[in-house]
Amino acid sequence: MDPTWTTLAWQGFAALITLAIFSFLFSDNPFYKFAERLWVGVSTGYWTMLLYHQGFRDKVWLPILERGEWYYIFPVLLGIIMWLRLSPKLAWLSRYALAFFVGISTGVFIPLAFKTSVFLQVEGTIRPVEGSWAGVNFTLAILGIICSLVYFFFSKPHKGLLGVMSKTGIYTLMIGFGAGFGLTVMGRVALLVQRVLFLRDYFVSLWGSIV
Repeated sequence: MDPTWTTLAWQGFAALITLAIFSFLFSDNPFYKFAERLWVGVSTGYWTMLLYHQGFRDKVWLPILERGEWYYIFPVLLGIIMWLRLSPKLAWLSRYALAFFVGISTGVFIPLAFKTSVFLQVEGTIRPVEGSWAGVNFTLAILGIICSLVYFFFSKPHKGLLGVMSKTGIYTLMIGFGAGFGLTVMGRVALLVQRVLFLRDYFVSLWGSIV
């Protein structure tokens, strides 16, 4: 089905904004500044309304006034007290609310961080080795992990076998950093390709509607 002129108009506006953003590749210009400020303004308005509906309305207004769950008033009061940091005379009160939130957050996230960053990582390195290509890859990964840890072992000079393992650990770390950087770059390239394809499809649709 051919797109309507209303759809083409909105797509044309999106194409102009995309080209305005791309114009920064040549120089800083008014078109780029307009697109940048438009994006910041729209994003701010969107996230403000999202926080209002998901934060204030769903977690304050509806539980307290409509469902009668009055115990929600305690986190609301703590949140209001945190705003007292703007007052020179009452700023000291905000420390109590801030300390409460920091304590709760620490108690929740430290066990979660240990589980995901330590325990699960250790569990993944002590499983049995299989006689397959997956087992070979796992063995190479284990050797890379051990050599990487040896690189950070400074109690003995890195000589002999320890030096070989340390150098292997450097290569392992560089491969990991390179893979992470490449993944980041490819993510940005994927966004660029998506916008280029959008521009191509838009101009093809526009030309087809005109002709």
